[in-house]
Amino acid sequence: MKFISFKILISCILLPPVLYIFSIQSIESNLKKRYANEIEDIYTGDTRPLFEGNVGLKDAINKNIDLYLQNKSLISWGVQVNVTVTTKQGTILYPAVFEEEDGSFQPPDPMQVATDNYNLMNEGLMVNVDLILKHNKMLSNAILAFYICFSVLILYFYYRTGINKAGREEKIKDNEISRLLELEKNYADNLEALVLDRQNVTSEIFKLKKKLENEKIKATRNEEEMINEIVELEEKINKNITLQEEKQDEIDVLKEKAKYLEKGRLKESKQKAKSIDSVSKRFKTLYKNISVNERAIGGFMDLSHDMKVKGEEIIHKLNEDPKFVPIKRKVFGKKSRTTVQEVIFAYKGRLYFRKTKDYKIEVLAIGTKNTQAKDLEFLNKI
Repeated sequence: MKFISFKILISCILLPPVLYIFSIQSIESNLKKRYANEIEDIYTGDTRPLFEGNVGLKDAINKNIDLYLQNKSLISWGVQVNVTVTTKQGTILYPAVFEEEDGSFQPPDPMQVATDNYNLMNEGLMVNVDLILKHNKMLSNAILAFYICFSVLILYFYYRTGINKAGREEKIKDNEISRLLELEKNYADNLEALVLDRQNVTSEIFKLKKKLENEKIKATRNEEEMINEIVELEEKINKNITLQEEKQDEIDVLKEKAKYLEKGRLKESKQKAKSIDSVSKRFKTLYKNISVNERAIGGFMDLSHDMKVKGEEIIHKLNEDPKFVPIKRKVFGKKSRTTVQEVIFAYKGRLYFRKTKDYKIEVLAIGTKNTQAKDLEFLNKI
């Protein structure tokens, strides 16, 4: 929920069933019109045998419609087609209904058959087609699966967009923290310079006062000029004090900002610790035959999503059967130390494990090529 809008999530949940319902209704309507038009074109077939009495109208209609339905592959995918053919007088011609035979073994009279066919066609024929696309069949399931996959792709797109946005915001935050720290350092340097200036000014005032006292003894004529000079120096001191107070206020504001940013970092570190604890519990639950070091879990959390998938695949193989894990090399294989195995995954990923005294697997570290030096240093201290 952190990277995906709640509205987008609800829309992606509701979108597949809604689109599925509308698609089923649309397909049923279109197929019904199409099948009805095609059946009306072929259900009587060639009329010459009918008017010659070679075949009965009912038999021709049943044969043509049955053959047409047998050639429709969608029926085996879950499409149910119900066809009825009647005359305007209500005589049912299709589907075939049971009729008692007259008991005669004589072949039907072609003239009589032709006459019956003509009379039935003269009444006017009506074709009615009902079509239902069944649920939980191949075609309906394929439609629903397509919409679900489409919805999942939308969710994945927004999820990746949220992750990228969070990464950019994190980078901006780090840059701002660095800028404020640098600014604080500059203000601190300026403050030290101002303190030194103040000391110099104070020293100068002291010298001037001493000189003034000496001059008063020598001559009272220059008293007014000295007083004016003292006033100017006091104004300069006041200005310097005011400037120092302003700089001190700016430094205090920067310190408050730095404390706020430091609190944000502490909060993020707590969240990361919670995530590490959650992953540790999940590994202990899923992989009973191995143990995963806390450093390995921390390295696993720093991996990208794709590398996490590949890394957990290696952990799964170690849990099931370590023989199926390809070993790149042995690390620290001295007699006085336990042999550590190195495994490469996702090209840049590195995983280090060893067998304990009770012949179980212990995953010591997980990282990348960039963290390999630190991981080896950690292994060297075990």
